[in-house]
Amino acid sequence: MAAPRGGVEAAEEAAGPALGRLEEEARRRRERLRALRQRTLQNKDNGERENKQLREDEEEETIKHKELKLRNYEPEDEELKKRKMPKAKPAPVEDTVKEQLEAAKPEPIIDEVDLANLAPRKPDWDLKRDVAKKLEKLEKRTQRAIAELIRERLKGQEEDLASAVGSAKQEGSDSD
Repeated sequence: MAAPRGGVEAAEEAAGPALGRLEEEARRRRERLRALRQRTLQNKDNGERENKQLREDEEEETIKHKELKLRNYEPEDEELKKRKMPKAKPAPVEDTVKEQLEAAKPEPIIDEVDLANLAPRKPDWDLKRDVAKKLEKLEKRTQRAIAELIRERLKGQEEDLASAVGSAKQEGSDSD
């Protein structure tokens, strides 16, 4: 049997399924947040325990390694003079610096410079470029026309030569 519903549940049904769905999502979100808080608290407790153990280990190591190393201080006591470290010599850096400088030098990209590309172009270079194809056609036609004129002259000279030879024969036959 169903128990009579209270005021909150009745209001939820009256608002419709959209409001019920939103409240359900809010409830799920709250549960996820609670679970996340619990996990973070557990991790913090575990982390503090581990940190305490690490600190104790470090303290033991520092106690073991308490030995004086005198680098810049010059003691007067003979026992302390024995603990004085020899002066450190700087590491040779000349080779590494030379290598870095050589690596930093830019290599020349172009070995030879083309002076034609560097020289400024004449103001009418684009007109010459556009007219070049038309000039080639005209040049071919001109050559054909010249050849034709030469042939005509040669034909005309042959006729003149033939007539000159023919007239010379006639003159020679008359003198015989």
